[in-house]
Amino acid sequence: MYYTKVLNIHRTEEKGSILPHFFISSNIVAEGIITISEKNDYTHIAKSLRAKVGENLLLIDENQIQYEVKIEKITSSKIETRVTSSYKSNRGLNFELYLAQGPLRSDSQTLVVEKATELGVKGLYPVLTDNCALNKEAINKKIPKWQKTMFEASKQCERATIPTCFELTTIKKLTVSKPNEGAFDRILAFTERKADYTLKQYMRANPIKPNEKILVIIGPEGGFSAKEFEYFEKNNITTLSLGELILKAETAVITAIGNIVYEYE
Repeated sequence: MYYTKVLNIHRTEEKGSILPHFFISSNIVAEGIITISEKNDYTHIAKSLRAKVGENLLLIDENQIQYEVKIEKITSSKIETRVTSSYKSNRGLNFELYLAQGPLRSDSQTLVVEKATELGVKGLYPVLTDNCALNKEAINKKIPKWQKTMFEASKQCERATIPTCFELTTIKKLTVSKPNEGAFDRILAFTERKADYTLKQYMRANPIKPNEKILVIIGPEGGFSAKEFEYFEKNNITTLSLGELILKAETAVITAIGNIVYEYE
């Protein structure tokens, strides 16, 4: 079931007040009326925010349709709203950007997940690399937390969809797929050494096309091992650098993804 979830905070024009932006299911939209009855959302709006009849909310469904609504009735268990406007949300990239990354320790990884979400990634693949700071068990325990972080980050940037934190995998499993199994259109590995091109050189010569499915691979604090570099070379995986500066792993993620989006936009 597609439950309603808080997505973002929005400022209404007439009052200057801040109200949340919610995810809803399209099946609760009926003849211009949307009724919010999911317990957590009802409590958040009616009790925590103390919303009143006549105030506005912003809602978005699983089809990325945005609804501007006005509250018409609040009972002890539900909030009835009327749609005043609806349109397709444009809060997203029109190509699919995925991040495969060797998880970092604690706060650094939280930052990576948060910023990758803000920058429009569709999914994060935690990969167990040779120099990964966390072991398999630790990573598996943290995946639900990272998914929650993605959800929370989506609140802040009006995303039309919430990205997915996938199960732990390896670079080999992720990059070896058959054509009918959702293979990526291009795979890019960012390294601090042995790079084929700089990001700028590559992007200017190979611009991204709409609807492309792109995988960006970034290593952990210790970088990629000699064996992993050998794997990239043998499997024709393009390696890119971000210039002469040596960046911390979390900085590299933000810089790489941010610049890919910049070059495309």
